[in-house]
Amino acid sequence: MKTGTPLVSRSGVELRYSGYDVLVIGGGIAGLTAALGAANRWHVGLITKGALEETTTFLAQGGIAAALGEYDSPDLHFKDTLEAGAGLCDEEAVRVLVEEGPARVRELEKLGAKFDRRGGKLILASEGAHSVPRVVHAGGDATGSVVASALAEVCLSGGRVELHEHEFVVDLLMDEGRCVGAVSLDAEGTLTVSLARAVVLASGGAGQVFAHTTNPLVATGDGQAMAYRAGAVLRDMEFMQFHPTALYAEENPTLLLTEALRGEGAYLLDGAGERFMVGAHPRAELAPRDVVVRHMKRVMERDGIGHVWLDARHLDCAFLRERFPTVYQGLLARGFDLCHEPIPVAPASHYFIGGVLTDGWGRTNIPGLFACGELASTGIHGANRLASNSLLEGLVFGERTVRELNRYLAVSDPAVRKVRLGLADEPRAGNDAALVAETRQELRNVMSDLCGIVRSRDGLEQAAQRLAELEAVLVPPALKVAELELFNLLTVARLMVQSAMVREESRGVHLREDFPERDDVAWRCHVLVQRADESGSPSITVQPLSGGAGR
Repeated sequence: MKTGTPLVSRSGVELRYSGYDVLVIGGGIAGLTAALGAANRWHVGLITKGALEETTTFLAQGGIAAALGEYDSPDLHFKDTLEAGAGLCDEEAVRVLVEEGPARVRELEKLGAKFDRRGGKLILASEGAHSVPRVVHAGGDATGSVVASALAEVCLSGGRVELHEHEFVVDLLMDEGRCVGAVSLDAEGTLTVSLARAVVLASGGAGQVFAHTTNPLVATGDGQAMAYRAGAVLRDMEFMQFHPTALYAEENPTLLLTEALRGEGAYLLDGAGERFMVGAHPRAELAPRDVVVRHMKRVMERDGIGHVWLDARHLDCAFLRERFPTVYQGLLARGFDLCHEPIPVAPASHYFIGGVLTDGWGRTNIPGLFACGELASTGIHGANRLASNSLLEGLVFGERTVRELNRYLAVSDPAVRKVRLGLADEPRAGNDAALVAETRQELRNVMSDLCGIVRSRDGLEQAAQRLAELEAVLVPPALKVAELELFNLLTVARLMVQSAMVREESRGVHLREDFPERDDVAWRCHVLVQRADESGSPSITVQPLSGGAGR
C-alpha cells in the first residue's frame, strides 16, 4: 500500500488500525450530511481535525439559499447563480442544486434545525445578487451553528457514526490507484491507519492561506493538499472569494459581518460618508460579491485607507439586536456599537471556489475517493459564489454523494485487506516551532500582498519565488500538526499562484490588473492541475467549458 509521496515518516511510532465501509474526513455540513446518509446502510467513521463546533459551517451566519418562497422558483435561483458565476458555472450542476435544494432544506427542518419563522412562515432574507428574498436563517445570524448542531445530534445518536474529533488526517492511502483509507495523527501523537472501502473528503476550505480571513484556524487546505499528493485533479485553484464585509481588525479569524446586514438595508460608505455602490451597480450594496469587493478596493486605493465603513445607524436598534445577535454582541465585545456608529470593514478571504474536481455525484478521478462541500469543485459557483449557496451545496451534494456511495459499495470489494503501510520509518526532528510560526505568517503575508484581491504577472512571479524560498529552508516535518498544516498551506498556495498566473483575464473573484477585462473568447475555460510525477511538480492544463470557445 502506498500514499503517493507520504508527507510523514512514522518515526518509530506504533500504528493503530481501524476499518470502515465509509470514512468521512471533515465535520462540516457536507461531511455530516454524507456521514448521516451513509450510516443508514454502512459502517461509517468520521474524522474531524478539531471539534465539530470549530468548522466553517458552525461559524456561518447568513443562511441557506433555496427557492422556498411564494414568488420564487428554481428557475430564478438558477438564473441568479449563473449571473453571479461570471460565465464559468456548470449549468447541469447548478440545475441539480436549485431543483434538489428545497427538499434538502425541508429535510433539515425535520431533523431538528429550527429556521426562523414569523406567523408560522419561513422568514426569507435578501442577500447580494439574489433577485428575490430566498435565504432561510436560524437564530438570526447563527444559521451555521443551528444546522451543524442538528446534524451532529442525529449523526451521533445511538452510535450511528463513529466520531473521532481532534484527529489530523495526514494523507490518503492508495493501493494500485484506488483510495483505500487514510492515516491520521491524534492529540497523543498516535498514528491510526483507517482502512475503508470508500473515502469522502469534506474537509472544507483554505482561508488561512491569507493574512485576513473569516475562516477558522483549522482551514488550512489539508484536504486539497492530500488529494493533490494522491493524484487527484484539482480545478480553478485561482478562485478564492473575498467577503466584502469583514471587521477591519488585527485578529485571526476576523469577525464576519453577514451579507444579510446589507440585505436589511445597511450601507457601504467611503471616507467622506458617501454610498459608493449607488450608481456603481443596479443592486448597489447587494451587487455580487466580486463586484462589491472590486469597488471597495478602488475606493480604498483612492482614499489611501485600508477599509470602508458599514453603516446600519438608520436601522432600528432593537431589530438589529434581535436579527443579528452574533454580529451585534461580537462587535460590542470589540468596542463597536452597530446601532450608533459606522463599522470599519475590509474584504477578507472567505470561500475557496476551486478544489478537488468531482462530477455531480461526488466522484473524483480516483476510484474510491469522493469529495463534497467547499473542498470540491462541482462547477456550481463558476468564478464567483452566489451568497448562501455554500451550505446548500453541502446539503445537496453531500446527499448525492451518499446515493453514489450506495451504488459503488454494492459492487465493490466487501473489505479492504490489511496490508503493511508504505511509510518511511526514519527519525525526524522536524522544524523549530518558532520557524514554523514565522514561516506561516510570512506565507500569509506573501499571499495577501501578491496573490490577494488584485493580482499581476510580476506580483505572482514574486509570490512563486518567495514561496519557493520559504519551502527551501524547511526540513521534512515531524509528527506535529503545526508543521503538517504549514506544508499543506505551502502546497495550496503554490497551486493557487500557478493557476492565477495561467488565467490571463479578470473574471469573478480573480482580478488581474495587467489583464483587467473578462475575455470570453480566450478564457471561458477551467484551469486544471494535477501532480505530474514523484517530484511533486504540478501539471497544468486549460480546459474549455462545455459549449464554450476557450483558448
